[in-house]
Amino acid sequence: MSVAVIVLAKAPVAGLAKTRLAPALGAEGAAALAERLLVHAVGQAAAAGLGPVEICTTPDTAHPVLQRLAAQHGATLSLQGDGDLGQRMHRALARALLQHGRALLMGADAPALDAGLLRLAAQRLLSHDGVFVPARDGGYALVGQRHADLRWFSGITWSTPQVMQDTRRRLLQAGARWAELPPVADIDGPDDLVHLPAGWLP
Repeated sequence: MSVAVIVLAKAPVAGLAKTRLAPALGAEGAAALAERLLVHAVGQAAAAGLGPVEICTTPDTAHPVLQRLAAQHGATLSLQGDGDLGQRMHRALARALLQHGRALLMGADAPALDAGLLRLAAQRLLSHDGVFVPARDGGYALVGQRHADLRWFSGITWSTPQVMQDTRRRLLQAGARWAELPPVADIDGPDDLVHLPAGWLP
């Protein structure tokens, strides 16, 4: 049974994407890096060969980079919609799980999330309710589910160092059995730029 892979990302627009990097790169430079990260994430999602790829974006799907990536990789474009991050992730996963037995949702902020890691995460879902790739900053870069469950994402204070820790408590309360893969670095602020592959800075 195929595994849907959802890339959750903002359109790479200056002043909207990667705003925390603007002090180091400027608004245009931050958007350029956001585009580089997005291209990499969608490329790896497609290269994993697990199933259909969806780019779930905001504020709309009209950006030329989004249109080009969808055409290049045969991906579908969707809107994140309203709500906090947890509600938006749940909605995207629930939609994918209506048609596919497993679904992975990844951010576009972690260059180490490659095709091999995605395949490993999908494999873990054969024997677990969920799978996570924690981020070194205390959040997570990927979540996968076999059954949609909003409880995993409810009552979380997002964008804090406690996100993964709080999520583990929600998982225990929900009686979920989950796997965690080794943590990766995500690129949020200027201090994270050291984790970029060589030559990636705009």
